[in-house]
Amino acid sequence: MNGYGFWIFLGVVALFVVWVISIYNGLVAMAQRCNQSFADMDVQLKQRHDLIPNLVETVKGYAAHEKGTFEAVVAARNAAISAQGPAAQAQAENMLSGALKQLFALSEAYPDLKASANFQQLQRDLSDVENKLAAARRFFNNAVSEFNAGAQSFPAVLFAGAMGFAQRTFFDVGPDDRKALDQAPQVKF
Repeated sequence: MNGYGFWIFLGVVALFVVWVISIYNGLVAMAQRCNQSFADMDVQLKQRHDLIPNLVETVKGYAAHEKGTFEAVVAARNAAISAQGPAAQAQAENMLSGALKQLFALSEAYPDLKASANFQQLQRDLSDVENKLAAARRFFNNAVSEFNAGAQSFPAVLFAGAMGFAQRTFFDVGPDDRKALDQAPQVKF
């Protein structure tokens, strides 16, 4: 009977180890989905950043005296490029979106700019990238939601912290940024 007890104990330990490995592998898979979706979103952000200088130069040709708006867009673009991590990138990208709204608002005041084929193409390209970016953000936030739920669910919550799995941050607008984005851009002449 003593020999059976040892084998039963060894079997229970082996099952426990397999169970912990299974939890760990599940968390690793969810973390990889978060990393992949962030990388996918990063590609869209780079495309967006690459379009902005062309857009600014096109608008400059028609509205050269709008220097403050151009500088705001360039500064917001540079901040967005250098931001690190989902929270900082979300904040920087939201600032860039606000600056771009002001740039596009300028087109309303300059009919020649609004009619420019180059400007219209850049607007379409940026709109396409924005749509892809919105989808990538949704995918990223969904992956983060699944990861956070998985890491906070029982029994994974017992091991996640010890295994180095910390809660992930959503790519979202902060309350201060939301107020700014909800306001329509104002153009002054």
